[in-house]
Parts: sequence; structure tokens; C-alpha cells
Amino acid sequence: MALENPAKLTLVLGGARSGKSRYAEGLVTAYPAPWRYLATAQSFDAEMADRIAEHRGRRSAGWETIDAPLNLLAALQSGPSHQPMLVDCLTLWLTNIMLADKPVTAEIDQLVDGLKDLPGPCVMVSNEVGLGIVPDNALARVFRDHAGRLHQKISAIADRVVFVVAGLPMMVKP
Repeated sequence: MALENPAKLTLVLGGARSGKSRYAEGLVTAYPAPWRYLATAQSFDAEMADRIAEHRGRRSAGWETIDAPLNLLAALQSGPSHQPMLVDCLTLWLTNIMLADKPVTAEIDQLVDGLKDLPGPCVMVSNEVGLGIVPDNALARVFRDHAGRLHQKISAIADRVVFVVAGLPMMVKP
């Protein structure tokens, strides 16, 4: 089934449990299978393992899952060139980059530059973390600032940006 308004790059933002991943999966599955799911989460404890299992369990046949906690751009550039892809999620990728003590701004810029050359459709999911109170510790403030800059850079090149609230999509950049 073809999309009414296909977008090469879509950024889907929302808060925790807002329905953003489910919405993004629906955008990707509007294209013919197979689809690629680039997972950035790492399972460091049982609770996170349960969250990962929940995400994997709701996807139908036709999905290929690729773990990409750090090398997201390489994962995006691998595989069939026009296969629809879903990245879930950018804020977990950013966390991984920060915890690995990699140069965050350079990693973000490299990702954004690489996104400009993707041949097929890509939907990226990320947590909007800038709507709450100012965090009380430096690490959380630095993370929030990096996430905000990441979102701005990707939304600038994205064809479509969607903000999901309570399971309802709001088109920010149609």
C-alpha cells in the first residue's frame, strides 16, 4: 500500500508511553515488507529486557531487527537500499554515545549528514525531553541539551515531523 504523502525521512517525537513507537511502526508498515527495525536499546537489567521484549513482541512478521546501540549510521547504510527502516530510538542512541564517552556533537553531525543520503524511507523515533522542569543535575541537563540539538538538526532535514501525545499524532512539519 502506498502512502498518500510519502516522506523519505520522518521524525516522530513524543513523551514516554505517548504511542510514538506504535505510530512510527504504522508509518513504516504502510510500505511493502520487509522492513528494518534498528534498535538502539541495550539491556542492562531485567526491566529494560522486558521493555525490549514488549517492543519486539508487538511487531508482525516481515520485520528484520538490527541492534545498533552505537553505530547507527553504519546500520542505516547497510542492507537493501530502498528497504523501509525504523529507528527506535534516538534518545537511547544518544545515551549510549554519552555513556561511551564519544564526542557527542561530532556523532550527531555525522548521523545528520548521513541521513541526507539515505535512498529509502526512514522513520526515526525520539523522546521529547525538553518539556519538563530543568533537571537538577548537570548530566541530565547536558543530555537534555544534546537531545534538543539532535532533534533540531534532524527536523531541519526531515520531510515530516510528527509529535505524538496520548496516542494522537500532531503534524509539526507535514
